[in-house]
Amino acid sequence: MSCIVLRGRWHNIIVVNMHAPSEEKSDGPKDSFSEEVEQVFNHLPKYHMKMLLGDFNAKVGRENIFKPTIGQESLHQDSNDNEVRIVNFATSKNLVTSTMFPHRNIHKYTWTSPDGKTHNQIGHILIDRRWHSSVLDVRSFKGADCDTDHYLVIARVRERLAVGKHAAQRFDRQRFNLRKLNELEVRKQYQIEITNRFATLENLDDYKDINRTWENIKENIQTSAKESLGLHELKQHKPWFDEECLGFFGSKEAG
Repeated sequence: MSCIVLRGRWHNIIVVNMHAPSEEKSDGPKDSFSEEVEQVFNHLPKYHMKMLLGDFNAKVGRENIFKPTIGQESLHQDSNDNEVRIVNFATSKNLVTSTMFPHRNIHKYTWTSPDGKTHNQIGHILIDRRWHSSVLDVRSFKGADCDTDHYLVIARVRERLAVGKHAAQRFDRQRFNLRKLNELEVRKQYQIEITNRFATLENLDDYKDINRTWENIKENIQTSAKESLGLHELKQHKPWFDEECLGFFGSKEAG
């Protein structure tokens, strides 16, 4: 089991990769795996997006009792023991599975037997219910040559990641206080400023150089906004990697 943290602009994305025991294993290894997953999950920061993915060796069925968690687009009709364990875990942690996206069956297969006759959907993605709308789609792809009988399972996630420190500073310096445009006097002053500045551009003889022309236009817009509106003061956020994260990763390395 491994964990990756992607730093987001508003919250972080925590991706946990795992591989569950096969369905034929006894209850002992399955119970140990379930306990490990729950222990890791409980140590994750509460308010960040969490995604659990990998080979769960679980056939997700279409039982009505499970539909709030698994939807109705699963490849299989009935669940196996591993799936019941996953659904119980997902329900207790307010997670949903990736079997909610409609696709052709060929795009639901995540494993095919060596003889090519048996197809299963046993690779899944679990995500916080509160963030499920950030996942736009999940499906398998058969074309990748990765020396395995499993297919790639790819999720399309829409989320804003944090930019680098220096890039963020450059961006923040140009964030203008646009709320001032709601004030009539300020709006008139901005209109006068930008009209006068664009009037001076008509006398320049650089219209043949499109790059230079664009730089002049951009500079005049930014200067007019800065003088009329001023810059927006951003709130200072606390660093995301706190003592709790440090203690969690320290305990994992020691184990």
